[in-house]
Amino acid sequence: MKKIFLVIIILTLIAFLPYTGKSQCKSFAKKVCKLELTPYIHDGNFNAAILTEGEDAELYKTFYAGQNYRIYICGSEALPDIEFQVLDVNRNVLYDNRKSNYSNLWDFKLEASQQLIISLRVKSGEGETEELVSGCVAILFGIKENNL
Repeated sequence: MKKIFLVIIILTLIAFLPYTGKSQCKSFAKKVCKLELTPYIHDGNFNAAILTEGEDAELYKTFYAGQNYRIYICGSEALPDIEFQVLDVNRNVLYDNRKSNYSNLWDFKLEASQQLIISLRVKSGEGETEELVSGCVAILFGIKENNL
């Protein structure tokens, strides 16, 4: 009977592990990353996930004409560089941070409203370790008021 009870407890803990990691990642985005948007105003959304070296992720977001925007990519210190590109819906590259020494932010203004794709890739680490590094990666968006 004790063994069954112990198995149930272990399975319950394992089931909740992904939620704990996601919650910690969102907290990291709120406490650490959001500060880097200044003087832009955060749009209120926290887009964050645990990524491992070599993993990719994409996020689709609509941006409106005439607004000044900042995209800020924030990753855990343990992670290697994070590559990001901003693409239009036809997958034309509008910005590639590899051409800007892996900058983690991009400020821009669009002439026409459109949906853009933010594509991320955590580079593979350098060295001969067999263990892959994982960490939180957040994408935050800021809007600058026109009079700032």
